[in-house]
Amino acid sequence: MKVFSGWRRYLFCLPILIFFLHIISVFELQQNPASHKLQPKHKKFDHLVLGPSAGEGLRDRLQCRGTKALSETNFSTSSRRYNFGDNVAFVTVFATYKSVVDEQKDLTTVGDITYTKVERSMAVLNVFINFIQITMPQSEVIILSDPSSELMVRRDRVIVHPIPGEYSRDKLMLQRIRSYIAFLRSRLQEHSEKNRRLHHYIFTDSDIAVVDNLGNIFDDFTNFDVALTFRNNKQQPLNSGFIAVKGTIEGITRAKVFLQEVLQVYTSRYMKASRMLGDQLALAWVVKSHPSFDAGRFTRKEPFLDKIGGTLVLFLPCLSYNWTPPEGAGQFRGMPLDVKIVHFKGSRKRLMLESWNYLNSSSSSQIPDMLCLILKSGRTKYDF
Repeated sequence: MKVFSGWRRYLFCLPILIFFLHIISVFELQQNPASHKLQPKHKKFDHLVLGPSAGEGLRDRLQCRGTKALSETNFSTSSRRYNFGDNVAFVTVFATYKSVVDEQKDLTTVGDITYTKVERSMAVLNVFINFIQITMPQSEVIILSDPSSELMVRRDRVIVHPIPGEYSRDKLMLQRIRSYIAFLRSRLQEHSEKNRRLHHYIFTDSDIAVVDNLGNIFDDFTNFDVALTFRNNKQQPLNSGFIAVKGTIEGITRAKVFLQEVLQVYTSRYMKASRMLGDQLALAWVVKSHPSFDAGRFTRKEPFLDKIGGTLVLFLPCLSYNWTPPEGAGQFRGMPLDVKIVHFKGSRKRLMLESWNYLNSSSSSQIPDMLCLILKSGRTKYDF
């Protein structure tokens, strides 16, 4: 009975003890709230963190000593000898979103410059243009934008082309396809009114760096209407950040019809993913739903052709035409020597700006050396 009586006293006191512990914890939280904040799962750096370069010892991968390239890339050996690109135009959709909160917070410093969110977006757009003007100086850059944004970009061979639409964050990927279709429609109308020389078009995200001349796509692969980039990914085998269109009336017409089908699938099947990935899911659905299409070819690295509906589609490997610096572990066995586009998607925008600063910092810096910087920065957790 005495033992039972002792347990009863303990059970009676337990709620009182818990109450006082709660009071103490609340007091500590009020005194030092920062100590109770959730710590981020991964620390993000406000500078590049260099590590070992992946792909060491592999013949078809970039070899580096520090940030000095030991092997020649395609840009080193070929692009300076040819002047491709005078009949190629790059087309991108661009929108900025400004708020008082954004202006007061989220300041980012890269090098000696501190950016607001809007200034950061404009810096990325300008670096996108910079790389094109180095590797393909004869090419035009066409920016599709909301007419109400009054986007001002005063650069040689850069054109702002207003296209009405809904450019909100939630609908931007959907609007991008609509803008592409509207732009192609306007090109067809111009070509029917004037007997002018046709341009090929490369539709891209604005967070890419063109590091080799892409004009030879249209010379080496003469028989296609649309070119897409693929990767070995079952859910998202196609990346919508690169779409090339052959600059013939037939090519532009078929590209417009193809994108209209993608838009229809997008709006009927993937509106829940309208903010991100919906366009890529719709693109993959249109391609993979074709009865004769063999999705097993996405596991290989070679370009291939297939007819999707009435459109002849050229599939190019992301490994060369849409290479992304990986975040964290796993760098896809290094960087191919024939890489032509580096895609700084997601939180890699700092790396894009840092890469341009590095290339522009010294006359001795070359694109292959800059690629070593990118490769060795593959494990950085970037801050935007």
